[in-house]
Amino acid sequence: MGNERKWTQLWLKYDRRQKEYDADLGRVNVSGFGEDTVEKKVLESALKEWKRGFEGYTGKSVTEDTAAEEAGLRILKDASVPAEGYVIEVTDPSHVVVKASEAKGVLYGIFALLRAMGLEQELSEAAGSFSPSNPLRMLNHWDNMSGDIERGYSGNSFFFKDGEILVGDRTRDYARFISSVGINAIVINNVNVKQQATWLITDRYFDKVSELSRILEEYGVKLFLSLNYAACMEIGGLDSADPMDPKVIAWWKERMKEVFARIPNLGGFLVKADSEGRPGPFTYGRTQADGANMLADIVKEYDALIIWRCFVYNCQQDWRDLKTDRARAGYDNFKPMDGDYHENVILQIKNGPMDFQIREPVSPLLGGLTKTNQMLEVQIAQEYTGHQIDVCYLIPMFKEVLDFKTYCAPENDTVADVVSGRAFGNKNAGMAAVCNTGDDENWTGNDLAAANLYGFGRLAFDMELTSEAIAEEWAGLTFENKSEVKKTVVTILLPSRKVYEKYTSPLGIGWMVRPHDHYGCSVDGYEYDRWGTYHRADHLGIGVDRSHNGTGYALQYHQPNADMYDDPETCPEELLLFFHHVSYDKVLKSGKTLIQHIYDSHFEGYDEAVALRDQWKSLEGQIENRCYENVAERFERQLYNAREWKDQVNSYFFRKSGIPDEKNREIY
Repeated sequence: MGNERKWTQLWLKYDRRQKEYDADLGRVNVSGFGEDTVEKKVLESALKEWKRGFEGYTGKSVTEDTAAEEAGLRILKDASVPAEGYVIEVTDPSHVVVKASEAKGVLYGIFALLRAMGLEQELSEAAGSFSPSNPLRMLNHWDNMSGDIERGYSGNSFFFKDGEILVGDRTRDYARFISSVGINAIVINNVNVKQQATWLITDRYFDKVSELSRILEEYGVKLFLSLNYAACMEIGGLDSADPMDPKVIAWWKERMKEVFARIPNLGGFLVKADSEGRPGPFTYGRTQADGANMLADIVKEYDALIIWRCFVYNCQQDWRDLKTDRARAGYDNFKPMDGDYHENVILQIKNGPMDFQIREPVSPLLGGLTKTNQMLEVQIAQEYTGHQIDVCYLIPMFKEVLDFKTYCAPENDTVADVVSGRAFGNKNAGMAAVCNTGDDENWTGNDLAAANLYGFGRLAFDMELTSEAIAEEWAGLTFENKSEVKKTVVTILLPSRKVYEKYTSPLGIGWMVRPHDHYGCSVDGYEYDRWGTYHRADHLGIGVDRSHNGTGYALQYHQPNADMYDDPETCPEELLLFFHHVSYDKVLKSGKTLIQHIYDSHFEGYDEAVALRDQWKSLEGQIENRCYENVAERFERQLYNAREWKDQVNSYFFRKSGIPDEKNREIY
């Protein structure tokens, strides 16, 4: 389709020529790599990308040169380089060497060079030895085969439409984008597997799934599928999905034999079981480990993984019950089976114990499990953080999670240590993000939301990167690297998470959103519902008692975290209402009462959102009009949303407490 593509190129624009690079770098020599078909295809992708990028940035041609001594860019196989890693050596502006032990490392090295060029850096700034922090760096798409996306805010799916699989230029471009930031695995279908998606593991869809998988493979990306645990009943005609039933095991063995014969590059399956109406082993009196291990043992011979989500909780809770606590569920359901899971099972654990709120504690399962493969799950789709309407740069949140000390071991005890495999020597580990892309022209609804997609990939590949560095990279690549534009965009992104937090949910209480769609304020929207998402506000105070006197959730952490969270005097104030029911007149460390903090933070959050909008308005005429108008329109919607949150939350708590705002601002 060439120039007829009706979608942007995100951060791979390759259309600026403001810095000169030596023409000799267009002469490329590759040596040392064998004839493996997959390796050759990945190398071809790397060379195509270098040609596309180098010619786009410089206007100079690229040719493959068989004479190594004449090449400006040499690509060498070096078995000493770690898996998926690369080494870049720059001896002078006209001679660069990329070394890797496999073609995937070459591809990442080429993207690193192009990233430097896009930022108008000397190529020597890209030099060094690099290897990924995490073995698995995965995107989870919640795309349905009908074409809609569960919690999708960027249009419809570009993988599925009307029960069919879409494969084309857009698929290839997407593979390029995610590979460029180091993503090496992708789940293409919703974890809530239903209807046609259950049939993805049958002949009905093998040809198209295979075609899509081969495109991903060319860019070093493994395909995974979400699996319906009850497929043996729904499409296999069995009357049970009991993981200990020989008929069930036999059915899955036969099915997987055909699946792996027909679909190349298949890394395994993601499973959501016994959660929110999804079937699972609990139905048959079996454990989560029983269900996961049954599948894992079958796919092991294909060197495949079973990724088992830990989002298992009682979604039929009685709001009158003050002891049942959704936050406890993950630990209660999975900690007793620590060590029971087989080696090719990874437990995928949400960053918090609830569900992607703007502020939650780190899940106690992360580091609570010491004998089981673990993988961190975050969400960049902004389900509860603004729907890609409100700007909310999430990388600072992810950094906080990764840096959290779990005290699971004397050393190497952070979440980053756990999910990278460093803490316990696990080779099956990593990070996954619920993805935020759709078929909108700009892929992410709000152009600024692409910073979360880019940022997740870069952070998963290199957990040492700072939020600031990632934001500066993305802004520089996306907005032509103009210093003032880049500075303004970064200034908008970095505080945006805290701004959103200020005008929505105070001190870790979470929720208070409109039921079902989860955008906009409804303070009591879930307060008397079955989902276990309560704030417990009354006329005296607010918050959920999760101390030893309440649900006991705080005690699920290792010491000293358990004692810290258990005591309202030592609990971090940003999480105070998550762990404790607190009176409105409690004085915080700032000297403000709790109720005054609620008032002030919501007024401040709205004012700061206005300031972010005004900063964006200052860029009019300096960036592409389509992008400017897209973000400007969403900022206006964000301000409407922020005002509603401010006025509804403040009015609600004024009416609950009867305590006026000390500053006499208008509260309704």
